[in-house]
Amino acid sequence: MTPTLTPNPPPEPATEDAQACATTPAASAMNPDTATHIARILKATADPLRLRILSTITASSSHEACVCDFLDLDHVTQPTVSHHLKVMRDAGILASERRGTWVYYRVADALVAPITALVEGFAHAVSTDNDRPHTDGLRDVDAALGRVAQRLTSAFPDLDPTMVTYIVRESYAGLARHAHVTSHLVPLAERFARQRLDDVSRSTSPTTTPQVLFVCTRNAGRSQLAAALMRLHAGDRVVVRSAGSAPASEIHPQVREELATINAPYEDPFPKPLTDDAVRAADVVVTMGCGDVCPVIPGVSYEDWPVGDPAVASRDGVRAIRADIDRRVRDLLSRLV
Repeated sequence: MTPTLTPNPPPEPATEDAQACATTPAASAMNPDTATHIARILKATADPLRLRILSTITASSSHEACVCDFLDLDHVTQPTVSHHLKVMRDAGILASERRGTWVYYRVADALVAPITALVEGFAHAVSTDNDRPHTDGLRDVDAALGRVAQRLTSAFPDLDPTMVTYIVRESYAGLARHAHVTSHLVPLAERFARQRLDDVSRSTSPTTTPQVLFVCTRNAGRSQLAAALMRLHAGDRVVVRSAGSAPASEIHPQVREELATINAPYEDPFPKPLTDDAVRAADVVVTMGCGDVCPVIPGVSYEDWPVGDPAVASRDGVRAIRADIDRRVRDLLSRLV
């Protein structure tokens, strides 16, 4: 007897799951041209010195740096630095501008956000607990900053809580970036954030009390002396701020000695980075040896004082610098009030 052959059943229609499997993840991958362009950028940054150069630029309050600033990163020669800068410039990562005898570099406008995220994101991700700033053994900095944000949100009810939190965290990051000793960093960040929030409030609700911002490079000498002397002579007739374009980790020792002799109403000073909100809130911005780093805001008056740097002066030189600043402060005060 011949067996009867049963034909195979026709294939079942594809289910939704089967159709989903048939659509591979590759369908949503970036296109080859974009991937090639990004790979070229990442390859151009794949060097420790280049990453440090980028971090120097992105950490600067002016978002740029002079080629001379890079020479101290690894004690390298200028030709070596120039080579690395050329590689990143050719890759479209950096833009440059010559000013006098020096060339200044900044991240190309279209890449500011991704390069900043690359540098800061990886620096945070690969750092160990010992590398990350903490205060007095406080490991949970995020929680501490959250409590600061809550306090300042209550203190500034008219400001957006999201903006308050952002300013708190940005203030901490700005101080931590330059701090050698991170003890008490959260309390300093709270003081700095409170000052910045005062400035934001002032820019949205102007007052009749004039505000002066003193800016030098490190905020460790000239600008601190000027701020203390203005507070001494003006009292509450003038709101006084100081900042640095590349702040130091601490006040210069000889300047701290001079500050201790000035009977002015001020809290313990500390170097602070220059911020746009401080410039916007000021009626007058006085620069001292920091070059053209301040953003130009309509309605703000700018003055440049050619004052000596106490960081390289003798004790007698520091006193002479203080006297020079004091004379200039008195003159400015006479024009303000």
